[in-house]
Amino acid sequence: MTITLTELALYAGALAILFLTPGPVWVGLIARALSGGFAAAWPLTMGVVIGDVLWSLFAVLGMAWVVDQYPGTLQALKWVACATFILMGYLILKSADKDLSRADSRLTRPGVWAGFVAGLAVILGNPKAILFYMGMLPGFFDLGAFTTADIIAVASMSALVPLVGNLAMAAMIDRVRRLLTSPKSVRRMNITAGVLMICVGLVIPLT
Repeated sequence: MTITLTELALYAGALAILFLTPGPVWVGLIARALSGGFAAAWPLTMGVVIGDVLWSLFAVLGMAWVVDQYPGTLQALKWVACATFILMGYLILKSADKDLSRADSRLTRPGVWAGFVAGLAVILGNPKAILFYMGMLPGFFDLGAFTTADIIAVASMSALVPLVGNLAMAAMIDRVRRLLTSPKSVRRMNITAGVLMICVGLVIPLT
C-alpha cells in the first residue's frame, strides 16, 4: 500500500466533516427513523454505503487514468481539491439557515428495498457527494501510484465513516430530532462544518 496513515486519516476526517453537514441523507434518515424506527432507517444507510463506494471507485479509477496519461495534473488536482473544499464550506455557510424539515415522500416509503433504493438514489444524486468524490478526493492521494490495496483502503474508508455516522444517528434519532428542531442549532452546525471544510481545503496544499 502506497498511501500513508496520515493521508488516510486526513481523508477520514474530511469524510466525517462531510457526514456532519446536514443534507438529503440526513433528511431521509431522520424521516425514516421517525416513521419506522431503526428498522426503517438502516436499509437507507446500506444504500448510502453502496453509493459512497461507487463514487470513490469512479473517482479513483477515473482520475488515476488521467494522472497516468498526464502526470503534471497531480499538483493541479491538489489545488482543485483545495478550491472545492473552500467552495463547499462557503456554500454551507451561505445556506446555514436552510430548513431541513421537508422530506421527499419517496425517501420515506416503507420496506427494506424501498429504503435501500432511497439511500442509493439520494447519495448518487447528491451534489455534495459528487463535489467531494470527483472534485476533492484526488487531492488527497497520489493516484498515479495507487495499488489494489490502496483502492480497497480508500473505498473501505469511504464506506465505513458514513456508515458508522448514519447508524449512530439512526440509533439516537430522538436526540437528533430535538437538535434539528432548533434553527439556532442547525445554523451552528452548518457554520462549524463550513469553517472546518475551508480549513481542510487550506491544509491540503501543505500535505
